[in-house]
Amino acid sequence: MQIVTDSGTDVQLSLAERAALNIYTVPLVVSLNGASYREGLDIEPQVFYRELAATGSLPITSQPSPGALAEVYRDLARKDPDILSIHISSGLSGTVNSARAAAAMVPEARVTVVDTKTLSAASGWQVEAAARAARAGWSLERILALTAEISAASDSLYTLRELRYLIHGGRIGHMKGLLAQLLNIKPIIGVEKEGGTYVQRGQARSIVGAMGGLVKLIERQHGAGARLRVQVMHSADPEGARALREAVAERFSCVFAPDGVLSLVLGAHTGPSLVAVAFASADVWSAVP
Repeated sequence: MQIVTDSGTDVQLSLAERAALNIYTVPLVVSLNGASYREGLDIEPQVFYRELAATGSLPITSQPSPGALAEVYRDLARKDPDILSIHISSGLSGTVNSARAAAAMVPEARVTVVDTKTLSAASGWQVEAAARAARAGWSLERILALTAEISAASDSLYTLRELRYLIHGGRIGHMKGLLAQLLNIKPIIGVEKEGGTYVQRGQARSIVGAMGGLVKLIERQHGAGARLRVQVMHSADPEGARALREAVAERFSCVFAPDGVLSLVLGAHTGPSLVAVAFASADVWSAVP
């Protein structure tokens, strides 16, 4: 079995590790100032955010076309027709719909499409777990049950210093977003599991306060001192990511996955100031081979 995903899942594995696990990543596309870039191929994050800061323009993002995904499936099917295609939430991206349309275009491949109903590191966990289980020879049904278990156990929380990118992308209500900007409020944003869309989980007057509120939300869900699997991400704020990691580590017994830089296609909708954390009970990962 081979695994296809998109760059928005933020799988934090090296190219060699991905190759060993038969993970193939299809790039999402971000456009800025009339130029389009395939994530992971055409532009580095630091260059993108530098250009973003220097321009008054706001970015536009797009998912892979069904034709582009069908070409990937067709190529992979020559090696192994069993393909598991795992993608960021259909509530935030059209990539899942593109994957389903592409699967219908390639009858020689047996493609199963998984909607992770989340994004970034929490999506990446489902991709990595599925790939490790496939390498261990698990059946498709057992792999899907594992990804569903990880999905149910995992959550993500985000906070950021400025809201204009979220407002522009329509991810929060325009007037509500403007009011929050005027009041200098820092939101705490999660991803709800039913539709896989953003939901506001809290707010604070400062970024430090927002990080503290974020930690309190995790504590309310899992309890102080809980043993958690944790992965911290950021768009272009490594210092903020370190502060968030320290704040989480003070309150919980953490098994940290490697910190990482958020997908550009996700960062385009949040801007350079975002810091995020994915978390789950550490026990759920013990089932991953």
